[in-house]
Amino acid sequence: MAFIGTILQEVVMVNKLYKKSFSASTLQYNTLKKLLFKAKNTEFGLKYKFSEILKSDNIVESFQNKVPIYDYNKMLGDWWYRSKEGRVGVAWPGKVKYFGLTSGTSDAASKTVPITSDMIRAIRKTSLSQIRTLTKFNLPDSFYTKNVLMVGGSTALTKINSRLEGDLSGILMKNLPVWFQRYYKPGKRIAKMKDWSSKLEEITINAHKWDIGIIAGVPAWVQILLEKIIKHYKLNNIHELWPNFMLFVHGGVSFSPYKSSFTKLLGKEIHYLETYLASEGFIAYRHADENSMQMVLDNGIFYEFVEFNENNFSNDGNLLENPEILNIAQVKENVDYALLLTTCAGTWRYLLGDTIKFTSVKHSEIIISGRTKHFLSMCGEHLSIDNMNKAIKNVSEQLGIAINEYTVAGIKYENLFAHQWYIGSESEIDTEQFKDILDKELVKLNDDYGVERKAALKNVLIKQVPTETFYKWLKSKGREGGQNKFPRVLKNDLITDWEKFILNNQ
Repeated sequence: MAFIGTILQEVVMVNKLYKKSFSASTLQYNTLKKLLFKAKNTEFGLKYKFSEILKSDNIVESFQNKVPIYDYNKMLGDWWYRSKEGRVGVAWPGKVKYFGLTSGTSDAASKTVPITSDMIRAIRKTSLSQIRTLTKFNLPDSFYTKNVLMVGGSTALTKINSRLEGDLSGILMKNLPVWFQRYYKPGKRIAKMKDWSSKLEEITINAHKWDIGIIAGVPAWVQILLEKIIKHYKLNNIHELWPNFMLFVHGGVSFSPYKSSFTKLLGKEIHYLETYLASEGFIAYRHADENSMQMVLDNGIFYEFVEFNENNFSNDGNLLENPEILNIAQVKENVDYALLLTTCAGTWRYLLGDTIKFTSVKHSEIIISGRTKHFLSMCGEHLSIDNMNKAIKNVSEQLGIAINEYTVAGIKYENLFAHQWYIGSESEIDTEQFKDILDKELVKLNDDYGVERKAALKNVLIKQVPTETFYKWLKSKGREGGQNKFPRVLKNDLITDWEKFILNNQ
C-alpha cells in the first residue's frame, strides 16, 4: 500500500506548480471551441452547422443563435434515444457505452444520461485536481497510505442491448486505475450490492479490518452508516475504530443541516471537501475549508446562466420562451442562476435543473442554491433551498438540537397561504418556539418572505417527524441510499402522499 501513498503524494505536490493564467471567459471560450470542433461531424453537429459556427467572429453568440435550449425529455426524444439504440456519432463522436442514472429526489422518475469516454476522463482529471488541494491541510505523510471508503449506490451495471446503465459510481469504478481499486473500500463485492440495508450491514461487519482516512458520500447516508458502526462496536465515536479518518468528501446536498449531528459522531476535528459532481459532469469543487466551490472552467463543460426570476421561469419552475441567457463574463454575485450545460458527453445547452449563486465572480466560486422546481413561492416569497438550509442551521444552533432532515410544503390556509414544515429530529421540540425562531431567521434572510408574512403568507406550521420516517419514505419509493436525497420542497400530489405515509407510520 505504500506505493499508492507515494503516487497520491506526488499528485498532491503537483499543486504547488499549478497556477491559473487565463481569465474565466478565455477558458470557457476555448472549451466551447474544442467541444464544437470535436462534435462538428456528429449528427447533432451537422444539423446545427458547427463548422459554420467555428468560422464566425463570435463563436459563443453564433452557437447560442443556432442551437436551441434542451431539457432532458427533448434531448432524449430528439437525440439520445438513438445513442441508446447503439447508433454511432449522434450527439458526440463514437458509440456511447454507458448511461448513468441521475441522482436526485424522489419526486422524479429515474433518468439516464450518456457518459462518454471523454466525460469519464474529464471527471478523473477534475478529481485529481481536487486531490491536489490537500496541500492546504498539511496532512501527515501516513495519511496518503490510508483507505478511501466510498458510500454510494450499487456499482453493479445493467446491460441493456449494447449499453450499460447504472449509478455514476459504478461506471467510474469500472474505469478506475488498478492501483486505486486496491486503495478503495468497501471493495467490489460489497459495492455491487443493491439492497441498501444489506450493504450497510456488510460494511459494518468489515469495518474493523480497514484503516480509513477518507470517507466520501451523501451526508445523510454516511451519518446513518457511522451511527450503525458505532452502535455495533459499542464505541463512543468513530475515531475509536478509525483514528486516521481525517477527510470527509461530500456532495449532493448542503452539509449545514447535518453538521451538528455529524460532529457528535467524531472524536476529533476533521476536514471537509464539497464536490458538485453530477451524472452530467463534474461542475465544481471546494478548495480546503473555503466556503464556496470553484467552477471547473477548462475541462469539457461550457456553462450558460439563466437568472432564476419571473421573466425567465414560470411559477412551476419551467423555462419560459426566449429567456435571457448569460455567459461567465456577464454573471453577478448573489443572484440565483439556472445552469445550461454543454459537455463532452453530448449534452447541448442542457437545462440541468440546479440553481447556483456566485459568491465570487472574480474567482468563479459558487454555492448550490436549489433546484428550479424546488423553490417555494406560493405568493411571492421566493424562498430558496439556500435560505431554508441557513435558517434550519441557525435554529439548530440556537436551540442546541440536531436536525437531521426537513422538508416544507406550501398549503392553502384561511383563504390564503401557509408553510407547513416537517422537522426530522430525535430531540424534543417545542413547536411554537421552533416556529418563532425559524420565522424570524427567514425574515432576516429573505426580504420577499418578510413582506409576504405581513400579507398573504398567514402562518408557519411545524410538525415533528422521526428522522427514520424520512428514510423509510425514500425506501418506499425505491430511492434508499446512494446519491438519493429527500426533497426539501413538497408540491402537489407529493404533499398528500407524504402526509398519508406519516399517518400510516406513526
